[in-house]
Amino acid sequence: MHILEVSHLTKKYNNFTAVNNISFNILEGELFGFLGPNGSGKTTTINMLTGLAKITSGSIKLLEFDYPHELKKAQQIIGIVPDESNLYEELDGFGNLCFCASLYGMEKTMREGKARQLLEEFDLTGAGNKPFKSYSKGMKRKLTIAAGIIHEPKILFLDEPTTGIDVASARRIRQLIKKLNKNGTTVFLTTHYIEEAENLCHRVAFIVKGEIIKIGTVSELIQEAQQESIVQFTLAGGAGRLQQALREKSPAIFNVEVLSDTVLRVNTPQLISLSPYIKLFEENNLTLYEAKIIRPSLEEVFVKITGIEAEHMKKDREGRKK
Repeated sequence: MHILEVSHLTKKYNNFTAVNNISFNILEGELFGFLGPNGSGKTTTINMLTGLAKITSGSIKLLEFDYPHELKKAQQIIGIVPDESNLYEELDGFGNLCFCASLYGMEKTMREGKARQLLEEFDLTGAGNKPFKSYSKGMKRKLTIAAGIIHEPKILFLDEPTTGIDVASARRIRQLIKKLNKNGTTVFLTTHYIEEAENLCHRVAFIVKGEIIKIGTVSELIQEAQQESIVQFTLAGGAGRLQQALREKSPAIFNVEVLSDTVLRVNTPQLISLSPYIKLFEENNLTLYEAKIIRPSLEEVFVKITGIEAEHMKKDREGRKK
């Protein structure tokens, strides 16, 4: 069953199109990821899906609710964790959670009990009576997620949940997201981190310059991209000499990449049989230690489909940390 149906969604700011005619569906209980560089339209999309930005054209249906006519009703089953925390600096953790719960109409006893439960689940009990401004970035992110789910939403929208926090905190946040999804919460996640999308998401959409380039499960995307064979050779040395020999004697090979003096990768449009290449090693006096088939990573698939190098994504992330 689809919990969210998005059709031909567009957002324009004067003459600039931030999101251009995108369509996708999310299944109930799914962890769906939007993967793309900074400025690709991820946050604009999530803002439209949560009612924080008006739609220029297109439609959104969340369960039985249509936007914008039934937006207020739809927002009762939505949890939102923005890229920047929207909690109050002067309030303590417990107070912030109780305040957020009150916005959803939870009565006092229920919201206080739920706040204590979430502080314990998110390992924040000791910080529950401390002002939010004293929290570390990782703790702030955890409390913001707790605030987003205190009313037990059907779907949780997470905008860059691990950007700008340390590695250990990011790992804990990902574990929390997995646990929430395993317990039945549908999750829509935007991220710069290719490995995060690969490890967390059931399906991933590549979004670039406001347009969805590709949607699929990680395995589907990788399988579709693996229309060529990739074999990695590990030698005692002389990878450059082997590269030249392979290009001269094996025209079927369309890419030979030297990773180091001892490691070389070969891409061909067909399956590679190693036996014809053994002679090349002997002729060039090269010692082969290993030859293994390489399974593409989601990073390699993303680069191939979008043309955006992973290094560019990394610079985006570093820029946002500053």
